[in-house]
Amino acid sequence: MSAQTSIPPDYFDALYAQDADPWRFASSDYERAKYAATLAALPMARCDAAFEVGCSIGVLTRQLAERCSTLLAVDVAEAALAQARRRCAGLDRVTVQRMRIPGEWPDRQFDLIVLSEVLYYLSPIDVVRTAARTQASLAPGGTVLLVHYTLPMDYPCDGNEASEIFIATSGLAVIRQRREAQYRLDLLQA
Repeated sequence: MSAQTSIPPDYFDALYAQDADPWRFASSDYERAKYAATLAALPMARCDAAFEVGCSIGVLTRQLAERCSTLLAVDVAEAALAQARRRCAGLDRVTVQRMRIPGEWPDRQFDLIVLSEVLYYLSPIDVVRTAARTQASLAPGGTVLLVHYTLPMDYPCDGNEASEIFIATSGLAVIRQRREAQYRLDLLQA
């Protein structure tokens, strides 16, 4: 993949056409532990308005929803979104929508923005744009949680690079960081 170009939606469409859960979000012990760590890293028991970028099939979405008055969950792959909608059926506080960031972005403010396993699919310049859009839509005192895989991969950025670019250009304060063998969590605040 070229570092100058973000990965296009058709890449994800092809993945989900071959496998309904290509990263084993619903069945992996690794993912289950990472989701628990993600939720534990949140500084608030509940938030009014949350935005989850890259929701995939909605496994984390369903868990986040329990802590949010409203949750907007977005992804670029319609097959993944269909699964997320089914997984979150009956949760009126959850809206699942197709959106390609950073070009598309909701026009509202959020108390919490979660970017989990998504930034490394973006080119460095799109990570910078995402950081700017995130900062602009974060409510005063709001938090951003970055969760990214850190082992080598063939994407425009690796997890560490994408996270560091985001942190350096977001204008947000880092209030907590956690490093595990395969991923990192970074909690930022407005």
